[in-house]
Amino acid sequence: MSTVTQVFDAPAAHVWKVIADGWLYSGWVVGASRIRAVDDQWPQVGSKLHHSVGAWPLLINDSTRVTSMEPGRKLELLARGWPLGEAKVVITLEDLGGTECRVSIGEDAVKGPGKLIPKALRDPMIGVRNRETLKRLELMAKGGAGRQN
Repeated sequence: MSTVTQVFDAPAAHVWKVIADGWLYSGWVVGASRIRAVDDQWPQVGSKLHHSVGAWPLLINDSTRVTSMEPGRKLELLARGWPLGEAKVVITLEDLGGTECRVSIGEDAVKGPGKLIPKALRDPMIGVRNRETLKRLELMAKGGAGRQN
């Protein structure tokens, strides 16, 4: 699994609020271009968000399902983007006190053509994308996304 980690200048609770709002997913996940629907129970285990990946006009409609969740600490997802395949994604948050937290994203292909790419090539590509994903997530958490006034 390719894993990237970053210390955020935002409390874990603020980061979790962004993650827990499925409608914000396309704002921080690189490659997700729009959200079409979010289950009312998101991010509970078994809930889904329905997204499109890619760039217009070459969009793929699919979904991401929560496979495990510890509120405020961990979210495991099965992200689908067929015909490219499926990936397991694990997001963890560690509160460092004050206004900082450590966030990690681990990801790897689990099914489909993406799994055919050798791991030595796959991991660096996933890492680059997820470093940008973490930058976006931090900016959204710092900016107040997901929090109601």
